[in-house]
Amino acid sequence: MNQPIEFLTPRLVGKRFDDHSIPLEILKDLAALEELVTETAKWLYIKEHPGRERVPRGFTDGISIKLTDIDEGSAIPKLVLVISAVAGMTLFPPVNQEYFEKARENIINAVDAAERQGSDIATYLPDYLLGYFDRLGRSLQDDENIEFRPSNPARPARLNKATRKTLILASSKVQEYTEEVIIKGFIPEADQGKKTFTIALPDGQRIAAPLDTIFRDDVLKAFNSYQEQQKINIKGVGRYDRHASLLRIESIEDFNFIDKLDIGERLQELAKLEDGWLDGKGKAPDRESLLWIEKVFEDNYASSLPLPYLYPTAEGGIQAEWTLNDWEISLEISLNDKHGEFQAVNVKDGQEKNAEHDLTKPESWELINKEITSIAGVTA
Repeated sequence: MNQPIEFLTPRLVGKRFDDHSIPLEILKDLAALEELVTETAKWLYIKEHPGRERVPRGFTDGISIKLTDIDEGSAIPKLVLVISAVAGMTLFPPVNQEYFEKARENIINAVDAAERQGSDIATYLPDYLLGYFDRLGRSLQDDENIEFRPSNPARPARLNKATRKTLILASSKVQEYTEEVIIKGFIPEADQGKKTFTIALPDGQRIAAPLDTIFRDDVLKAFNSYQEQQKINIKGVGRYDRHASLLRIESIEDFNFIDKLDIGERLQELAKLEDGWLDGKGKAPDRESLLWIEKVFEDNYASSLPLPYLYPTAEGGIQAEWTLNDWEISLEISLNDKHGEFQAVNVKDGQEKNAEHDLTKPESWELINKEITSIAGVTA
């Protein structure tokens, strides 16, 4: 008969957990946590029994950590320690339980020490066990934390990207670590024999990546379009050195082609402009306002419609232009007051359409989408 014992109720904090649910990828972190607890329990037993080189036979048999519920308050997974009847037959259950509970406390204290930038991490976990943090917490995003002591606001023991890195690099045995990574670039090389390809980043750096079966056709398509500067976006797991330099891509989770008219990509290029970009004149667009343009297009411009080409204006604004059928369309965006001047001209019959729009209002974008839909002959 299983004996579930309340073991740990960490709190997951971040936008992804606001609806009190846990993304499936976080379960990989919880699986790594179970492994770390088990190995820490073994280490503690050996440490407290000098002369022993290994734990007693059956030390971990029939013992597991299971997720039984998710409580509200961001998202709080309820983890229980399950001791089955098998464990009771091989070793007196409370002994096992004692070391698993000690392991839990040591792990939490190590995370707390990393958060406080303390030097006592090694007091709680040895070098070789710190390597488990290479998997534990890897799926956390920039705004996310796992609070292992949520009931203690002064010392919540937060595991996040920063503390995870501190824990990994506290080990003298770790020279490299992995992080989830999103990179954009081009593919100048692909070796089907070695099953690898190369990603050229905008700064000139070249990164090797595995050519696996799932994304093989897309990689080769991007490689064959290298001369046309086909840009790609890759999400995966990257391997870094201790100085945070990306060495290579370990695995790929998602592969996408970037449209040559992609709004975000083009705005990143325009963000590099400086005052005087136009023959000594020309005002550089405000970078914060460019972020606003990206978001307002993302939130309001119909995804089914053709993307415009974006140009900077001498006054520091942005002009979006479309060539659709017999029409030349422009939307000149003033970054100061967030207004747009819409103009469409039919080059065959001279017909014109003009309008002023407050681009902070969704109804203005509905009108813009309607006009472009009518001209392009597509469904928005």
